[in-house]
Formats: sequence, structure tokens, C-alpha cells
Amino acid sequence: MTTANSPASRNLLGPDPVRLPDSHPDVPARAALIDGASLDDVARRYPASSYVWAVLAERALDAEDPVTAYAFARTGYHRGLDALRGAGWRGQGPIPADHTANQGFLRALLALADAAEEIGEDAEATRCQEFLTNSGTSEDEVRTLV
Repeated sequence: MTTANSPASRNLLGPDPVRLPDSHPDVPARAALIDGASLDDVARRYPASSYVWAVLAERALDAEDPVTAYAFARTGYHRGLDALRGAGWRGQGPIPADHTANQGFLRALLALADAAEEIGEDAEATRCQEFLTNSGTSEDEVRTLV
């Protein structure tokens, strides 16, 4: 019989990947944007969505407004950390980029790295880039998410 603490029940390679639940606010927020809702309206309806804050940050970066991008990205990053912890993540381990509900957090993290670099917060930019790598993904992989 396998128990919760027996060797057969534990992942000996490290923490299990965390997947935010399909009920996470990123899922309906993304659907609302696909359906044509305005980004501002979706942000008001789903303020806990990392995805919305990531998109706002990416747009601010595209508009060459890194200070605003930094604020948006930091909001998405912290909303995502709260959600990840609520889903059982304990500060380390994989956060799969192929899981749709995880993508908003990963995009916010990358936007935070980019914005931090733009405003001269090099140490934070490096920490965010390392966080992506330690989460089992890469900048290139996250940049391809839509």
C-alpha cells in the first residue's frame, strides 16, 4: 500500500509542476479579450488576472513607456504569485508554459524583466530571467505565447 509519505508517492526529481486551475481569472479574461472586450474593461472585471496585467505591460513596453509597464507587470507578477501559492506552489518547481492558466503569470514575469531592464533595475531583471529558467521555461518560449 502506498501512503502519502512513502517513497513511491513522492516525486524524487523535485516538486511537481504547478498548474493554476481552469477557474483562474486569466481564463475568462483571455476569453473576453478574444471576444473583443476592451482591455480596460477586462482589467476592471478581472483585476486578479495576471494575463490582463501582462498584456497591459506589454503594450506599455511597445509604446516605450517602461515605467508604466513596470507597474503593470509588477501587479500581474504579484497577482500570479498569490494564485500560484494558492494552487500549492511553494516557491520552486516547474510552472508549465503550455498550461493556459499559467501563461499570464509567465508573461507578467517576462514583462517585469523587460521593464526592469529598461529602467535600469538590472538586478531585478536578472532575478526575473532566472525565475523563468528555474520555472522550467525560457524567455523565447514565453515570448511565443499569445
